[in-house]
This record gives sequence, C-alpha cells and structure tokens, in this order.
Amino acid sequence: MMCSECGEERLPFAVPSELREHVPGEPASVLLCPHCLQLDPVKELETELTDFTVISDALPEERDAAAAMALATALLSSLALHRQGIDALLDRVEAAGVDPLLVLDRLAADPELEPNFDIESRRRQLLQLRE
Repeated sequence: MMCSECGEERLPFAVPSELREHVPGEPASVLLCPHCLQLDPVKELETELTDFTVISDALPEERDAAAAMALATALLSSLALHRQGIDALLDRVEAAGVDPLLVLDRLAADPELEPNFDIESRRRQLLQLRE
C-alpha cells in the first residue's frame, strides 16, 4: 500500500501487544512509511516487519526496542497529542539499554528520511518535557 503523504510503499508490522496501549487506537498492526514516517493503524495484517533497518540503520537491533522507537518517532508528528504514549514508548527503549535521544539524532541525520516534522526540533521539545 502506498503512502498518502509521499507515495512511498508503506511497511506493515504487527504492534507488539505490550506496546499497543501507547499507540492511538491500540491497533494490532500499523503501516509505516519508511520515507516520511506516516503511521496508519490497520485492523489485522498477516505480515510482520522484523527488519527495522529497512526504515533506518539508526533504529535499535532488538526487535521490540526498534518497534517502540519507530512508533515513538512516528508519533512525534503530534507530540502534544501523543506525549504520554511517546514517553512510555521511549521508556521501553531505554529499558532495553538504548538511548532514544541518540537514536533521534541519528534519525534526523538519515538522508533517506523526510518526515513531515522536524525530528531535531521535536527532539529538543521532548528533552525539555522529559527533564
């Protein structure tokens, strides 16, 4: 399925059950654009995305941490609306031993990503909110 924002092929993945409560609508699956990071919930998908490096090499290697980081990053497009979910997802990333702010720095520098929001400015806002 193509992204409505940029026309790129979106990647499907099943949201791990322990992360669903932090995603709007608590979807079992989502479609994520690897170019603009547009996130869309879907009913059910047969396919699971297990290789998050397709989105960016900056994402953690461990699958659940990568899923949490990808979801949190996509939700940054509406930081004010999704702050609690983003915080919970980033806490999961930290619990896996990964620095989410460093991952955001690397995602901001990734030339393949062109989200509809500025990752660097959202990172600064997030840092202020989490202090």
